[in-house]
Amino acid sequence: MNKGVSNLERAIKSIDMLDRPGCLNHWREVFGRPPPKYLSPQFMKRVLIWELQNRELGDLLAKTERRLKQISSGKTPPAQAKPGSHLVREWNGHTYQVEVIDGGYVMDGKAWRSLSAIARHITGARWSGPRFFGVQ
Repeated sequence: MNKGVSNLERAIKSIDMLDRPGCLNHWREVFGRPPPKYLSPQFMKRVLIWELQNRELGDLLAKTERRLKQISSGKTPPAQAKPGSHLVREWNGHTYQVEVIDGGYVMDGKAWRSLSAIARHITGARWSGPRFFGVQ
């Protein structure tokens, strides 16, 4: 067994065994300040273990951290459908199927550059294509 892993396991178990005063003290040691008020010992343990694992095993990739921040702030970019995906939308009793290809889309054998152009063609009005097809 890898010695580093067994040390990590021991450290996790020791955090898991802490009582509330122990959690408060350990939090101050790790973060240099007291925890926010009213955190449960169980939640503090989870955060302390997560922080320990990040330090020992490596933190999140910058790309992952940016994406999590976008999600938490509600500023998420529209989802991107991958080539080979099929989008289906029913509109006024008619079902439309769109295939995602590299650099565009295909509907009824015709190539399109954007979902918004397809949505406009279907509805006759200006729509957000990703919203119309539910890919955001």
